[in-house]
Amino acid sequence: MPSGLPTPPPLGAAALPAGTYDGSVVFVTGGGTGLGAAIAAEFARLGADLVVASRNPDHLAAAEAALGPLGGRVLTVRCDIRDADAVSAAFEAATDAFGLPDVLVNNAAANFPSPAEDLSPNAWRTVVDITLNGTYLCSREFGRRHLAAGTPGSIVCVGASYAWTGGPGFAHSSAAKAGVKNLVETLAVEWGPYGIQVNGLVPGLMPHEDMTADIRTNLDRNQARARSQPALRLGEPRELGWAATFLASPYGRFISGHSLVVDGANWQRRHLTNPDVVTVRDQLGRGPFEP
Repeated sequence: MPSGLPTPPPLGAAALPAGTYDGSVVFVTGGGTGLGAAIAAEFARLGADLVVASRNPDHLAAAEAALGPLGGRVLTVRCDIRDADAVSAAFEAATDAFGLPDVLVNNAAANFPSPAEDLSPNAWRTVVDITLNGTYLCSREFGRRHLAAGTPGSIVCVGASYAWTGGPGFAHSSAAKAGVKNLVETLAVEWGPYGIQVNGLVPGLMPHEDMTADIRTNLDRNQARARSQPALRLGEPRELGWAATFLASPYGRFISGHSLVVDGANWQRRHLTNPDVVTVRDQLGRGPFEP
């Protein structure tokens, strides 16, 4: 009987030498909970000072409580990444406190499942504005400051596998994430000559407290969900954190313009014989479309 991919080392284990990020400042959007918090924690364990940006004060409080004991200094800033002035103010606060951030992790995004025909214009704009425009505005602010200072830096943008494949039920998010993937590839070429590397990081199914309700419901309903993954297990958030710390580290300097998928090969899975098609409306338990 196949046993799948081995389980990862325990939480707290380090994928890089201790102190790899001593003296470095890492700015993480949406880093108070979920996968963003897991990424921030791995940078903190390696010595980084953390700046966590979020619109939600509860998430900022959670970041302080979780990251403080891990070693480095922690600054939390209220920031709506859709607002260029707010992004600039957040980077100014980070620079005043710790110095210009060396690493930017664009993690903040918005998402929820919906058939495309049911999406309101406002819902579409909100998801694209946070996920794509927010990623651009934060990257732009980071890039401009490093270009002016003549210093190198690293950007890691959290993406999604449906940037390649499309995402039925997630037209808004998949379109935005496709834009993020292209932005990674474009900025890597533009800013590489100035010492700024830009990469994408794509998570697989990694249970955490910030999962959308549809994913959580699916997991709660199907305890054997791991058997549907080629790895025969789900991912652990720390595995994404280890990947992020490597991409931005001195050991990953020649990697740029790449989107690293950390999902146990799940997005590449194909059936030899396709199952019957189930419409998105049926999957979400919605009746026939009514204008």
